[in-house]
Amino acid sequence: MKDNVKEWIEGEGEKFLKEIGVKKDQTVLDFGCGVGHYTIPASKIVGKDGRVYALDKDSNALNKLKNTTEQCNIKNVELIKESSEIPLKEDSVDIVLCYDVIHYGDKKERITIYNEIHRVLSKDGLFSVYPKHHKEDYPLMELADIDLERIIDEIKKAGFILEHKFLKTLLHDEYYNKGYILNFRRC
Repeated sequence: MKDNVKEWIEGEGEKFLKEIGVKKDQTVLDFGCGVGHYTIPASKIVGKDGRVYALDKDSNALNKLKNTTEQCNIKNVELIKESSEIPLKEDSVDIVLCYDVIHYGDKKERITIYNEIHRVLSKDGLFSVYPKHHKEDYPLMELADIDLERIIDEIKKAGFILEHKFLKTLLHDEYYNKGYILNFRRC
């Protein structure tokens, strides 16, 4: 495990997620979880009475996450292989993490994701977005087709209210990165 990832998994990730609003006993959906850099710290925070749904379309990433949860004896994570439809009940999730994901889809795909998240999020739930690779972001900013304000507007139009915009240091792939975290609540 790379040093940054190890540091993140062993404490920095928990500290970060607590600061953005993850709490004990909650139900969290890590949408586009990859290998679980946010899933694992979230599972530690929510504890044995909480639940983390780790959703990703990549079978290889989910297999790596499965191995990690088994090696670490983590029992409160459920893996879901899916791309944009969320196979969970309405109003069943307290927090949705959508980190470094939305740039993969076009506007129509993003709207579908926002609508699904709105459907599963509880009335007072939190939708936390890390919109990596937008036009003002480094690296790869020249490859993005959407700026941060347009992302905020899209999410607002899907029935959310921007509650807080943080500039935070967080893990991106295997290195630390400074980026904006957007916390929304359902309207």
